Formats: sequence, C-alpha cells, structure tokens
Amino acid sequence: MRQNKLKRKLTNRHIQFIALGASIGTGLFLGAGSAIFAAGPSVLLGYLIAGFLVFFMVRQLNKMNTEETAPGSYSYFAYKYWDSFSGFLAGWNHSILYILISIAELTAVAAYTQYWFPNIPTWKTSLFFFVIITIVNLYTVKAYGEAEFLFSIVKIAAICAMIFAGAYILLFDTSLVPGATLKNLWQTATVGIHTGDASFSGFFPHGFIGLMAAFPTIIFAFDGLDTIGMTAAETADPKKNIPKATNQVVFRILIFYIGSLVVLLSLYHWSNLSISESPFVMIFEKIGFNYAAWVLNFIILTAAVSVYNSCIYGNSRMLYGLALQKNAPQVFAKTTKKGIPIASVLFTSLLTFLVVPLNYFMPNCFEAFDVIMNFSVICIVTYWCIIAITHLKFKKQMNLENRKTTFPSLFYPYSNYIVLIAVAFILAGMFLPQIGMAKQVIAIPVWLLIVFLGYKLRLNKNK
Repeated sequence: MRQNKLKRKLTNRHIQFIALGASIGTGLFLGAGSAIFAAGPSVLLGYLIAGFLVFFMVRQLNKMNTEETAPGSYSYFAYKYWDSFSGFLAGWNHSILYILISIAELTAVAAYTQYWFPNIPTWKTSLFFFVIITIVNLYTVKAYGEAEFLFSIVKIAAICAMIFAGAYILLFDTSLVPGATLKNLWQTATVGIHTGDASFSGFFPHGFIGLMAAFPTIIFAFDGLDTIGMTAAETADPKKNIPKATNQVVFRILIFYIGSLVVLLSLYHWSNLSISESPFVMIFEKIGFNYAAWVLNFIILTAAVSVYNSCIYGNSRMLYGLALQKNAPQVFAKTTKKGIPIASVLFTSLLTFLVVPLNYFMPNCFEAFDVIMNFSVICIVTYWCIIAITHLKFKKQMNLENRKTTFPSLFYPYSNYIVLIAVAFILAGMFLPQIGMAKQVIAIPVWLLIVFLGYKLRLNKNK
C-alpha cells in the first residue's frame, strides 16, 4: 500500500460519461413521474431553471479544480479557503449523500431484476450487483471509466431513440399515438380519462406552488454532475479536459432531460400518465415496440447500476481527500500500486452493504426509495451552498494574490448569490403545507449538529 498516489488515467471521454452516468439514473427515469404530477407541463421550466443553477454551481466548482487538482474536490477547497469545519462538513455531507444514493439505486436494481426473475429475492440481486461493482472499482480507475462509458452509452442511446421516435410521430404520423400534439403542453386532454377536465389544463395546472413542489425531485435528478470535479486528480491534462467536459456535459444533460420530457408530454397528456410507474414505459409501449417493457426495464436497470458505480467511485475519492486533510482515518489515504484507494472503496462498500438487509426485511421497497430520495435533498442543498460560498472565498484569495484564473465561472459573483437565493427559495417552498416536506428542512440543522459533533470528536482525537 502507498500513500497519495492516484493515477491520471481518465480522458475527456471518460469524465464526460462518468458525469452523464452519475446524473442520468432513476432520478430521471422514475423520479420524473412524481415531478410531472406535481407541476404538470411546467416541470419543463423547472428542469430548465435547475439545469442553469447546476451549471453555475459546476462552473464554480471546476474553476477551482482547474487551478488546483486536489483529491476530495470541493471538500479540499472548503478546507483550504474557508476553514477546517467547512472542509469536514463538505466531505462527510457528500459521503453520506453518495451512500444514500447507492442504497437507493441498488434497491431499484433489485426491483427491476424481478421483472425477469420474480422468484429470486431482492436481497440476493442487490448482493450480486454490489459484489460486481465493488470488484470493478477495486481493479483500476481506467476499468471504472470504461465501465461507466459503456453504461452511459446504453442510457444515452435509449434517450436519443425515444426523442427521435417521438419527434417522428409528432411531425409525420400522429395517427400512431391518438391525441399526440405539442398542444398537450398547455391544453386540456383530448384523449384519455381526463378528457375535457379543465382542472388538468394549462402549462401551470397546479399554479406556481406545483412547480415549487417538483423542485426537490428535479434537483435530485441533476445530482451527479459534480463528479467531474472528483475526477480532477485522476484526469490526464485537467486544465484542458475539466473545462471542456464541464461545458459539454451540462448542456447535453439539459438536451436529454428537456428533449425527452417535451416528447413525453406531447405524446400523452400528462394527466393520463401513471405516478406509480416510469412515465417512459408508456412511450415505448404506445409506439408499438413489441419488446418495449423488456428493453426499457434493461435500460432503467443499467441506469441504476451506472449511478451506483459512480457513487462508489466518487465517495472513495472523497474519503481519500478527507484523509489527506486529516478529517478521516489515515488508512483511507493509502492506495494500491494501480492507484486505487482500496480502504476508501471497501469502507464505502461496507456502508452500502446495508442495502442487503434492507431488501431482506423490506422486499417491496419502492417507498424506501422515495424516502431516501427526499432526504438526499438535504445533503444536495447543503453542498450547493458550500460550493457557492467556498468559490466566493477562493476568488477573494485569487484577487488578493492578483492571480487570474484560466476557467472563469459565469457571472461571478452574481451566479453565486443566485444559487444561494435559489436554495433558500427551495427550502422555503418545502415548508408549504401543499408540498409537505417540512420534516426534511427541519432535519438540516439536526444533520449539521451531528456533523459538528463528529468534527469536535476528530479535534479531540488529533490533540
């Protein structure tokens, strides 16, 4: 075992698809359903707004990563340019987020696999994929990058196929899907159980409150783009590849998200979709693809495995960075000859292993997936705030040293304040009784207190 020896094996191709893989998962394929039911067609505006907020945040993060390629990404910058507690909070907050998402994705994988093998217990399926992905992450970082490349190709091909098929129907042959029209984005349904029901009409059928209610689900779907920053310490020529990947991947995500949802909401009036299943299933079924259910199930399963793969990678590198800051046990800073922080990977896997007993005692756990997704929002908005504030402090230090950065963030410092105001707005909306997520907001100070106590214990131990 060695120390501080990550290998620079990732190319621009790898880091783009790592970020795509981390952000195109069940948050889109399954989560879109609840977001659509909350906001109606205005969910498109929600994804567009969230996309630009994430773009601001990722540009701020990767501006710092381009100047200093350090393990642990924004935890390192919070530690260096803010204070030690901020670095501790940033790292462990994101670590817990990765674990929550890993458990959620493996739970989804187990459920999807039952489509083909209903007699196999879900806990056995979770265990199988848990072992396979752990082995991939223990081999080499390039093996991880290649695996994520292949996973992402499957998802992207599926989304592109859906967009092109939907566009063909809307432009050339609407008879294939009765009622298919772009007017479904703002008018009352003409076909289906809600035909003529004015309460389901308009771009904002549930008003602005409905759009606010969809935001927690929407921002969960975008989580994962910060993984680009995690790859910085293992990227060949980061000053070239990190900016390139940042600019390309965010807009590709927006195209995939917005494009697929425009097609979805045009082919079928949103009020006729089912909230209890993936809205994407209906598209493939209704356009007459005989093996639609099989193919879509495979795609969603691949998406979930892909996100889990990215989470294992991201969390192991975050723990590695925390160890270098002395904010985690020093064993996490040790690597193999191939540059793998093996203790960090194994610790991440150990915590994620909780998914096995979870699926054993709760074999039907889609409700658990929703709960985990909702509480993941706590960690997501926390790291958005940390990145925005840390970047302000980073830029202040750069100005004091009269240094110019090579990859400037957009609209500094206004974009930082826009992100912070947006977070406050989202949290305020979660307090509204119509949204019913006050418990998640109240949990934030509790979570911060727990992390602070952990920080104090770390200080006492290091004395």
